[in-house]
Amino acid sequence: MAGGSRGGFPAWMTAAAARVDLSGGGGATSGSQPSHPGTSAAAAGDHDLGMAERCLSAASAAFISAIIVNPLDVAKTRLQAQAAGVPYYQPSQMAALGPDTILSEFRCSPSCTRGIILGSEPICPPDCFQYKGTLDVFLKVVRQEGFGRLWRGTNAGLALAIPTVGIYLPCYDLFRNKVEDFTRSNAPALTPYAPPLIAGSVARSLACIACSPIELTRTRMQAYKEFQPGVKPPGMWKTLLGVLSPHASSSQNVQNYRVLWTGVGAQLARDVPFSAICWSTLEPIRRKLLGLVGEDGDAASVVGANFAAGFVAGSVAAGVTCPLDVTKTRRQIEKDAEKAMKMTTRQTLVDIWRYPI
Repeated sequence: MAGGSRGGFPAWMTAAAARVDLSGGGGATSGSQPSHPGTSAAAAGDHDLGMAERCLSAASAAFISAIIVNPLDVAKTRLQAQAAGVPYYQPSQMAALGPDTILSEFRCSPSCTRGIILGSEPICPPDCFQYKGTLDVFLKVVRQEGFGRLWRGTNAGLALAIPTVGIYLPCYDLFRNKVEDFTRSNAPALTPYAPPLIAGSVARSLACIACSPIELTRTRMQAYKEFQPGVKPPGMWKTLLGVLSPHASSSQNVQNYRVLWTGVGAQLARDVPFSAICWSTLEPIRRKLLGLVGEDGDAASVVGANFAAGFVAGSVAAGVTCPLDVTKTRRQIEKDAEKAMKMTTRQTLVDIWRYPI
């Protein structure tokens, strides 16, 4: 930023912080002078960032975050799938144990104190395979399937995160700047709130529709546990082909590709309000915090302000849209092709409310 201590920051760091007037105001109109010269310069730099720069920085951030948070995503999906009735043990095999049964499928851990000896190996009762919470998912996945399974679906997550964020954040910036220019001239009081809300909703809709098949693949990869020891679970492409296989014999192949967008309605119902709530909450909070940091703040202060604003906004948005996230998971893990095509977001929500498992 010209004339300030942030002058050495790269454009991608100053861009996010410089979207707002650090004085805490709603933004100057086109004919007025900004409160701080540095703010004007950085804001101009934000508008001057090209699409390639926006996509590269956003995709890089998505790549890193997808790896870090994947275990949490696995835990969330397993808990939601379990509530939908997905079994994490084989009840039919458990009821028909015989001399040729592969008992190692029913071992939750060599150190399990509840195992009983049947044949030459200890096996665990079915409730050892029931998840009781996030930490319990972590422990049981590591014990039963191995540490690496916490990153199940990471390849699909990376394949999803890069195009999703590559579409979402650049479009959000572009739409926000356009709406912001309009509101500054026509409705200054709406400038802090309307641009992020509208831009977040539109950009997220585009990203969701474009990347829904990959989201469907990731959800199925994370939701289901393979019961065959020593057999590598199906990867992203095999899982995606498995979604299409029930429709392969149909003569209406083009129409049946819409199964790849199973649950897209629930995903939009979740992600669009999430983005609208998140961005319309984040931008005003970040503006206030950056106003407290001031022009002399260092990189840690800028990062801290953005992190705090994002934490609060993301927590509020996630809490409000959680029921729709459960609905999305239930629709996308449904393996009965005919039933999946008939399910609706509204009916799934009603079923969750009426028949909780």
